[in-house]
Amino acid sequence: MATSPRQRAQFSRGVQYAVLAVLLLVIVLTADWGTLKDQFFNGEILPQLFPTIFTTALKNTVLYTACAFVFGLLLGLGLALMRLSSVGPYRWLATTFIEFFRGVPALIVFIGFYYGLPVAFPGRVLPGGTLGVVTVALGLVGAAYMAETIRAGIQAVPKGQMEAARSLGMRHSRAMLSIVIPQAFRIILPPLTNELILLTKDSSLVYVIGLSLADSELTDFGRRNLSQFVNLTPLFAVALSYLIITVPLSIVVRRMEARAERAR
Repeated sequence: MATSPRQRAQFSRGVQYAVLAVLLLVIVLTADWGTLKDQFFNGEILPQLFPTIFTTALKNTVLYTACAFVFGLLLGLGLALMRLSSVGPYRWLATTFIEFFRGVPALIVFIGFYYGLPVAFPGRVLPGGTLGVVTVALGLVGAAYMAETIRAGIQAVPKGQMEAARSLGMRHSRAMLSIVIPQAFRIILPPLTNELILLTKDSSLVYVIGLSLADSELTDFGRRNLSQFVNLTPLFAVALSYLIITVPLSIVVRRMEARAERAR
């Protein structure tokens, strides 16, 4: 007997659910739960990680990410305007910057700024110590990506908005700052929030420059305690700490995207 498309779809979903249930059952029955608990959720090690993981590591991660994001956002806005400029050298400089920092791994940028700047400019260091290095290195990488996002947002604003502003006697720069850019940011707010999540995870690369305990962020904190306890519980605690930052941001992104979809 012929089946309808709806019945075939229901059968297909049933098969998928059955396969997932079997896989879950196999995992439950074959996993060594005692070893997993001892290695990832050790009740003796876990209390020793607090409150330092929050008062130092988590705080530094948030601080590094926030400073890099603000620096990258301001620089990215400037780069986006340069990409859209009618002045050729501005476009060339912005394009070169964006392609370079999008093509070079963030790890190389961190190492280059921390170890390369003192060699290139003896006696000169970035102000702010570790925070200054992280802000500039991570911010430059973020700016390259945010610049393209901002440029796309500006180009998504209807050209009639600029034409209407110019017809009212506004200068091009005033119309861009007052009319176009605010509308562009409403469009690109979800992808910018995604960029903030990526910067949060990229801040884990700071460990390569050799941090003091006071400057330690989550990944460096986990690495130190992993060596001390020879146990994976510190990494599990670090992963949960990252989720404390990224999960709320992901929820915000989804809600903003849903609101934008309803508005359209």
